[in-house]
Amino acid sequence: MSATADAAASPVSAVAGIRGVLRVTPFRRLWYSTFLSSLGDWLGLLATTALAASLATGYSQKSYALGGVLLVRLLPAMVLGPVAGVFADRFNRRYTMVISDLIRFALFLTIPLAHLVVSADRTLWWLYVVTFLIECVSLFWLPAKDASVPNLVRRDQVEAANQLGLITTYGITPVLGALLFSVLARITDALAKHLSFFKANPTNLALYINAATFLVGAVVVYFIKEISGSRGSGVPGAQPTLRSLAREAGQFIRTSRLLRGLIIGISGAFAAGGAVIGAGRFFVSSLGGGDAAYGVLFGAVFVGLGLGMAFGPRFAREVSRRRLFGLSIVASGLCLALTAVMPLIGLAVVFVVLLGFGAGNGYLAAVTLLGTEIDDQIRGRVFAILQTLIRVVLILSLAVVPFLVGAIGTTDIDIGSLSITVDGTRIVLFAAGLLAVGTGVMAYRYMDDKHHVSIWVDLVTSLRGDSTARRRLHSGGIFVAFEGGEGSGKSTQIGLLAASLAESGVAVRVTREPGATALGEQIRALVLHREEAISPRAEALLFAADRAHHVTTVIRPALDAGTVVLTDRYIDSSLAYQGAGRDLTMDEVRRISRWATENLRPDLTVLLDVDVEIGLARATSASGADKLEAESVAFHQRVREAFRTLADSSPDRYLVLDASAPVEELARQIRVEVQRLLPSGQNPTASMDEVAHASDASSADNSARAKDSGRADDSGRANESARVSDPARSDEGTVTA
Repeated sequence: MSATADAAASPVSAVAGIRGVLRVTPFRRLWYSTFLSSLGDWLGLLATTALAASLATGYSQKSYALGGVLLVRLLPAMVLGPVAGVFADRFNRRYTMVISDLIRFALFLTIPLAHLVVSADRTLWWLYVVTFLIECVSLFWLPAKDASVPNLVRRDQVEAANQLGLITTYGITPVLGALLFSVLARITDALAKHLSFFKANPTNLALYINAATFLVGAVVVYFIKEISGSRGSGVPGAQPTLRSLAREAGQFIRTSRLLRGLIIGISGAFAAGGAVIGAGRFFVSSLGGGDAAYGVLFGAVFVGLGLGMAFGPRFAREVSRRRLFGLSIVASGLCLALTAVMPLIGLAVVFVVLLGFGAGNGYLAAVTLLGTEIDDQIRGRVFAILQTLIRVVLILSLAVVPFLVGAIGTTDIDIGSLSITVDGTRIVLFAAGLLAVGTGVMAYRYMDDKHHVSIWVDLVTSLRGDSTARRRLHSGGIFVAFEGGEGSGKSTQIGLLAASLAESGVAVRVTREPGATALGEQIRALVLHREEAISPRAEALLFAADRAHHVTTVIRPALDAGTVVLTDRYIDSSLAYQGAGRDLTMDEVRRISRWATENLRPDLTVLLDVDVEIGLARATSASGADKLEAESVAFHQRVREAFRTLADSSPDRYLVLDASAPVEELARQIRVEVQRLLPSGQNPTASMDEVAHASDASSADNSARAKDSGRADDSGRANESARVSDPARSDEGTVTA
């Protein structure tokens, strides 16, 4: 029920966040393309490795053929990765993606065609060449796609967009690709009984389908006009050269603590990941497992990745992404080290899932940081450099780990009469876990954005959840915030609810933001009625200052006394108006508000949703508009969407109502929700007649106030700035029976 201040950030539920970004048509189309491309990648990996194994003869030759395909998939990044990133920043990203998909379509199509006309040996070599070329082209597609995502959604939606993309790439499409490959293999087997063509070429059908995914993806991307075009200045002769763009990216990395931390953390994480891949099969054998156990262990990594990307932010809602990245790598490293010493395959699988959870959470944090904190002019190059780094580290790790395992061999450790045999895989995996822990700590120190706040405070607060609200419920103090756009009728409903509660003998404190205190009135006048323009950051800080004083002097004392506090606006208004409306970073606004309120959250947030134009007409009908009301319709539309996104993120803690409904019906629904919060024996029992009478009285009272304030909302009721009693003046803000 209560509105959290976190709502548009980390705790946004996976379903609500994904639903929100999929409402954005350009991003939804890009996701279709990402889905098809990822499905093609996984299906292509399975088909090409299966084809390579079928073209070779003998156990060793099949192993070499399989390893060769994997190797040529990784090699291009070492040469073309940085160049591809420069292309993403220098040239039209939409055309780059379309051309890349068309080339991949043509290249994949040549593999089964070559299989039809040349010998198996030549087909295998052509497979190596085509795989290398496909990976080269993919290096241009990936940074163009990744750099485009932040331009298609709001800043506060970038994390949800990245969640969807990563879950699609590493959670959904690997499974669908494997299932599709299996189905196509079954179909091929059935057709082979009647057609010799399919018997001789069992993987060709999968390769044809794979090629088609890239063709369809190219068509989808072509119609996404919103993807940013050329990054050049548009002035003839003024475009920077590729060399200067690469030099600029290198200089940026050298001077950015954020990127240095990301590079260190990613290097350690993927070095450890390469160790898992390189030693995983031998580790399973050391536990007495076979191919089935290896498959379970391999699948556990992806299960953990998907869970971490989808739900990780919920478990660390108070931790900034900069901190979360390093912590996730440390957690994954610890889990890997523990996996290395597990005596049973079942226990190892548990820690591998946790390892994947931390890795998925950390990777999501890294991608989100790149999308929100790296300027669009350089974003493509940074994505490409990190992708290149990932592949290079994986190659080196895959190359070194088998030699280390072989060099270490098995070692017998005697402890008294007990002899323990330790093989090289466990030692290598344990060392890889420690490496990840070390790089995670270094990344954390480079990227920490809250040096004076202990990480344990953030972690305890995250794990505690909303325990402060629950404690208040036991003592009787309840905090209800009313939110909504201009002219939504919040104060009218606050007045009706206060009257209903007072009729039942409940102590009520009615307050507002800004202006609930003498200091707040001065801030209100400064922000809303001063002629001089105020910068967005200054405005956000002034509202936070009012809120800090408001919470300390009005809200907390009332809650401690067991009073029901009804506030007209709270943190969500800052997130909507200063965050989305002013286009500031919502994380920054949220962090300031949390600090100002000492993380005090409402037990219930009532969102009165009203059409922007209708609400503005109500709010400005009497005396014209103040500074916020005078903003453009587009500004207020962003505010409305932000409120709705906040509510979508945590529907069980919000009450969202259509403000165009009859006043009495709105009052009844609000009263029912508040009843659930009240301790037994304090439920308001006002009848509908009493509510209607209170509504009439409220209308008359608010109309009289409107004469003084010169402002009115819907149905002639005074607007928010004039309706709520000022708690700074004696006790007129408290209503009791």
